[in-house]
Amino acid sequence: MKEEHRSKSLLIHGGRVIDPSSGIDEVVDVLLANGRVTAIHPNRKQAASADETFNAKGLIVAPGLIDIHVHLREPGQSYKETIATGTAAAAAGGFTSVCAMPNTNPVNDSAEITAWMQAPERKAIVNVFPIAAATVGSKGETLTDYRALSKAGAVAVTDDGKPILADDIMLESLKAAAKVGLPVIQHAEDTRLTAGASMNYGPTSFRLGLRGMTTQAEAGIVERDIALAKKTRAHLHVAHLSTAAALDAVRKAKKAAINVTCEVTPHHFTLIDENIGDYDTHYKMNPPLRHPADRDAMLRGLEDGSVDCIATDHAPHARHEKEVEFDRAAFGIMGLETALALAITVLHNERGMKLKRIVELLSTNPAKVIGLKHRGTLAKGAHADLTIFDPRAKWTYDVKKTKSKSRNTPFDGCDFFGRVVATIVNGAFVYHGE
Repeated sequence: MKEEHRSKSLLIHGGRVIDPSSGIDEVVDVLLANGRVTAIHPNRKQAASADETFNAKGLIVAPGLIDIHVHLREPGQSYKETIATGTAAAAAGGFTSVCAMPNTNPVNDSAEITAWMQAPERKAIVNVFPIAAATVGSKGETLTDYRALSKAGAVAVTDDGKPILADDIMLESLKAAAKVGLPVIQHAEDTRLTAGASMNYGPTSFRLGLRGMTTQAEAGIVERDIALAKKTRAHLHVAHLSTAAALDAVRKAKKAAINVTCEVTPHHFTLIDENIGDYDTHYKMNPPLRHPADRDAMLRGLEDGSVDCIATDHAPHARHEKEVEFDRAAFGIMGLETALALAITVLHNERGMKLKRIVELLSTNPAKVIGLKHRGTLAKGAHADLTIFDPRAKWTYDVKKTKSKSRNTPFDGCDFFGRVVATIVNGAFVYHGE
């Protein structure tokens, strides 16, 4: 290879490397070259040959964070977010890979749209892995072509936001996905029970005079899906799990060796329905914020291994979609830039969770759940995607400085610990802490 075409090599020096997949948690150097991890603890000759050196002393060096539940809003809703702005926000939050949900306009139910989302013209600065619709138009009636979608780059199928309610269609989806090795991701909500509801059912919804979603609306779908998954060899993944009852169902399924995984969002392990206060739409999301007992169950699930990973459900919205009456406001909040900090602040600082477990939840396990080979690890030959962060750094989140096009977050002005110092994708810096 001629020198002018050789990819630059980068030595990450003196950082505490945490790589759960390799059992590494020690201060060592990492050498990157040609878009891959070349060596952990390189010899002197290898280290001396690096084109560039980054001093990571006092910092954590981890496999790049992976978010398997992100709404990038393109095609069709670029007034909220674009793939370019969404991936810029991801990089600022330490994420090197994001999985984009299909509820776009038009719905991503074809190989053509899947390919369009990954085209260089979208100007993504982190890896984008599309998740395609499970049914045509996400209408829950006719399955999409899972094999063609997989060949085009889709890493899973889902009708996220529009759960598959018909038993026969969900069973068909699981069987078809198993044949091509794709997970089926389900937004677990029985919409026959939640029509017109805008928050969690309980004392707060009663006080505010709003119709609430019961915990059974989530748990019932999870229980139904697990029963269907048991009949197949399919991988069922429960998106943004939020209730203790649903988590109990997942625990039982895991013990029965059923192939089911789940994710929890940062807002569901930090906030509760009472935080809505007097109709603050920044706290409106779906699944809704739940009772304290449900929030505490999510924390225990993250700690005991019942929950596989943390995902943000990053859902940007325009200002006019949130600044309306609570029951008319759009569901969802931004999450890419605050996820790691919430994990460090709440799980590590307040509850004593080890940093290794946090890296598992945000990197190693998401890669396993969604089947991203050679990611979520710093093993030799892995993709050179890394996140470097300072768990002790204290900072204040200022949404006016967000990389996203939207501003819908309940965490504006909050003080956090854990700040991203650098994000590296394919061996190159895509974000330096500001």
